[in-house]
Amino acid sequence: MTYERIMGIEVTDDEEYQKYRDGMTPILASFGGKFGFDFKVSQVLISKTSEEINRVFTIEFPNKEKMNEFFSDPEYLAIKERHFEAAVMSKTVISLHEKSS
Repeated sequence: MTYERIMGIEVTDDEEYQKYRDGMTPILASFGGKFGFDFKVSQVLISKTSEEINRVFTIEFPNKEKMNEFFSDPEYLAIKERHFEAAVMSKTVISLHEKSS
């Protein structure tokens, strides 16, 4: 079993967002996490939120505890503050769930 988070975000600065991804990916791996899918989307036909979405991705962890540890890790939070906040206008958690590997 793995724990998966499906996210929709609105990226407004692709270059800064790539810096975020480059900086956080090794930290993500250290918690056993990885990206499963990653899409740039041009049109959202139905949404449960008023937030704009132009990127959808899945992020997987061995379990919920590892996911929570990753998102509260001080090194991750520093990279998020430095790059993510400047690059992303909005974020939407589409789903959180356990799944069979």
